[in-house]
Amino acid sequence: MFGKEAFQLIVELDLTDDIKPFNETVIRQVLEEMQYLYEANLLDSNAIKNDGNTALLPSVKFRHIVLTRNKRCILAYLYNRMRRLRQMRWDLGSILPAEINSNLLNAEIQWFRSYNKSLATYMRSIGDNCGLNLTVNMLPPKSLYIEVKCLTDYGKLEIENGQVVTLKKNTYHLLPRVICEPLIRQGILEHLI
Repeated sequence: MFGKEAFQLIVELDLTDDIKPFNETVIRQVLEEMQYLYEANLLDSNAIKNDGNTALLPSVKFRHIVLTRNKRCILAYLYNRMRRLRQMRWDLGSILPAEINSNLLNAEIQWFRSYNKSLATYMRSIGDNCGLNLTVNMLPPKSLYIEVKCLTDYGKLEIENGQVVTLKKNTYHLLPRVICEPLIRQGILEHLI
């Protein structure tokens, strides 16, 4: 059935919010199907043009619709992978975890680096000669210090005033929000309300 493999790509996107390994085999199958449909349309459209055989017109239109649908499914698959990568940049920071990085194509890794570079350039350009880190405060802060619980043995953390705090599993700390937010997003700290 035409379009079945292309639909499989869209279903794969709905199964999880994570980035799975790039499904190259299904993409290749869809592209081969599209090549077959294009060649069949080319033959039939030449027959319509040369022989005036208008009985082939509905099949040409049908194959053209399937071609368009397959193209849209592939573009949706690629766009959603890029959108998830962009969101991970805001959630996790400029360095992706190894398990996510291993699921990416070289082109996606290059795109992520380029996006990092563009975002860093923009953040340096705003603010009073020192830039503004837009990824720090995703929501307006209610207080400058927050109480956190350490979920893993992280080690030593130096605060802006020079104080060194040792983050051990199941310890509680009152730390500056600016330092804690990236660690909370990485799953090292948990914000206690």
